[in-house]
Amino acid sequence: MNKKLATVALSALMAAGPAMADLVFPSLSYRTGPYAAGGIPFADGYADYFTLLNERDGGIGGVPIKVIECETGYNTEKGVECYESTKGEGALVYQPLSTGITYQLIPKATVDDIPIHSMGYGRTSAKNGTVFSHTFNYPANYWDGASGAVNYLLDENGGDLSGKKIALVYHNSAYGKEPIRTLEELSKKHGYELVALPVDHPGQEQKSQWLQIRRDRPDYVLMWGWGVMNQVAVQEAANIRFPMENFIGIWWSGAEHDVMPAGEAANGYKALTFHNVGTDFPVFEDLKTHVIDAGKAAGAGDQVGTVLYNRGLYAAMLAAEAAKKAQEIHGTADITSAMMRDGMEALEMTEAKMTELGLPNFGPAFSVTCENHGGDALVGVTQWDAANKTWSLISDFKPTDGEVIGALIEEDSGAYASENNISAGCN
Repeated sequence: MNKKLATVALSALMAAGPAMADLVFPSLSYRTGPYAAGGIPFADGYADYFTLLNERDGGIGGVPIKVIECETGYNTEKGVECYESTKGEGALVYQPLSTGITYQLIPKATVDDIPIHSMGYGRTSAKNGTVFSHTFNYPANYWDGASGAVNYLLDENGGDLSGKKIALVYHNSAYGKEPIRTLEELSKKHGYELVALPVDHPGQEQKSQWLQIRRDRPDYVLMWGWGVMNQVAVQEAANIRFPMENFIGIWWSGAEHDVMPAGEAANGYKALTFHNVGTDFPVFEDLKTHVIDAGKAAGAGDQVGTVLYNRGLYAAMLAAEAAKKAQEIHGTADITSAMMRDGMEALEMTEAKMTELGLPNFGPAFSVTCENHGGDALVGVTQWDAANKTWSLISDFKPTDGEVIGALIEEDSGAYASENNISAGCN
């Protein structure tokens, strides 16, 4: 059955059947606490995209969408409580928006047959879907980010980093520690020296780390930060006159609120990304018409088009497309979380599909399989223009080191399978 006939058949089935329950997408948000500056725009973008689908399209496959927001404060214990209190509402997929929460939910959600999408965060080895059946981290993960940064620096140095010194300033948590092993392996391969500098939560005190950077004079600084840690780091880098063009953050360290407090001093700072920036995409016209001007925007409605708003929108779009795929696979619009998992595992995002959705060139094309829950691992780089207060994508979405990362994923996921008596494989 071709796609058009399948759509017609599904529509007929929906029209003939009884009224269906809402498609429920919980939002584990944090609009309060030290990380609220990042949590608010993501939650707004996530909610606004689903509101757009309800207002413009009548939901997904004719079924209305319900977003249940639960405040975690970026606290792991509260995140687990939010999961337990909402999973019985018909939850289709969870976006924990926290590496710590993700780690706690992986075994729970697997037993409950509910998929997790830890987009660009969480447990990196969950890319191995033969072990982590219900966890997805497409389109890229932290180890891809580490490799993407190194590849970018290789390009900047004619393919040779031997003798260079790279400092990693990282949030002293499971999140911040994720790239260390990868950067260590890549240092063996490319001959650079790695210096790791932890910053304790929430990251307001970094004087000693930046004094060490001033003393050691690394060629480049990478940062795995979040919340107030980012803006403090950018300001401290400015204070010691570290060249901003040599300072690169992970994608959670590259939003407007991370750089604006430093003013002109932040100009030239760079950040990794797995999606595009700005509002120059047709979908934003639809958002303006159906959501913003209609008074239905989430929050204060002041985050539209910011980096993390776009990321929340992107996460919602990928969830919606997986739901459509699940409806297609199972021949019903009233999908369950188990069906949603199947849709996520069969998701294929092409440039043609992105264009159809009003998001041309917004993110890299990728596909998901049972063996690969992480997508195609393509990473781009953005740069901050302080004068115009805008981020720009300054590189294509490029491949990362599959050889090094693949070996690390196999090792880590294999250890997890052994510890938890999991028989790896595809159904």
